[in-house]
Amino acid sequence: MADRYGIDSHKLSYHPLRVAQLLTGQNQWETAKSIYPIYMEISPMGACNHRCTFCAVDYIGYNSANKLDADMMKARLPQMGALGIKSIMYAGEGEPLLHKRISEILLDTKAAGIDTALTTNATVLPMDFLDKALPTLSWIKASINAGSAENYAQIHQTKAADFNKVVENLKAMVAARRAGGYGVTLGAQALLLPENAHEMAQLGRLCRDEIGLDYLVVKPYSQHMFSETRRYAGLDYQALMDLEAPLAELNSAQFQLIFRRATMQKYRDENRYTQCKATPYLWAYVMADGTVSGCSAFLLDKHFEYGNLNEHDFKTIWEGEKRHAGWHYVRESLDISQCRSNCRMDAVNRYLHQLEQGVPHINFI
Repeated sequence: MADRYGIDSHKLSYHPLRVAQLLTGQNQWETAKSIYPIYMEISPMGACNHRCTFCAVDYIGYNSANKLDADMMKARLPQMGALGIKSIMYAGEGEPLLHKRISEILLDTKAAGIDTALTTNATVLPMDFLDKALPTLSWIKASINAGSAENYAQIHQTKAADFNKVVENLKAMVAARRAGGYGVTLGAQALLLPENAHEMAQLGRLCRDEIGLDYLVVKPYSQHMFSETRRYAGLDYQALMDLEAPLAELNSAQFQLIFRRATMQKYRDENRYTQCKATPYLWAYVMADGTVSGCSAFLLDKHFEYGNLNEHDFKTIWEGEKRHAGWHYVRESLDISQCRSNCRMDAVNRYLHQLEQGVPHINFI
């Protein structure tokens, strides 16, 4: 079954005008400065109620004092939508549903004409979420990294009871979607690890048969360059590829098991592009303290910090001198061998590199 959501690939080919703008304007700052992101990731909260064994951003410290100001976001979002930002995924250094005003932020995002999504551990369900926020969302993806409560507790480093909370919260979302006729897609994702590989089919059946989700993504771990954890740094996915066939048997007309084979095959691939073309153009990241960054793999690296939404609007930040300096850094100094393998923009970068390299007889379409 084909990946109907395009999760194991990219969707940049559906934005030809932005691609043309990038390819023709990337060498001149006066043009490049006004190439705005298609997609953004925003972290509403620095705090998290889990300490997952694989957490990429453990080095940031789960600071509970860091949280987005909802009033500030309400003021900034209309401009962001007008500038051409098409989508925002709320996720981040912490758990987004811990933010007391997350439903309001999601509602304001959608009102600004921006497609809105949420990645969550789904252990928390704010009282107003199902009625107020759920109808605004394009999709929700819950991080569930085991098929049993005991194993879930070990990997998420939390209480086993949280596993049942997740199941019940997701069931509530499915029921609310059905009752309200909402268009939100409800899915889950799991990092494939040695500790949970034997439970992926069990998790798939739980998502399909008991909860009623639309999909489960099984994806590879990627070592963050700055993470304190190195537990999975040498993980080899070749030995786990055989899981794809039995997991595919879970596919149905209503449910899809998306096994990210292509991404797993690239995990150790050193034959890739030589320069990041996606940064600082096609996407951006906003930390819970309001810092606007060009890349989530380099959070806290000053080369990728362009300003703070608490101090300036997005246009001022994106066209400002700090991003100008970051633009020079990525073009002239960034060594992508030091980048995270399978980063968020890897598939996009491969596509852009292919467009620039071309093929023989390119004009014989």
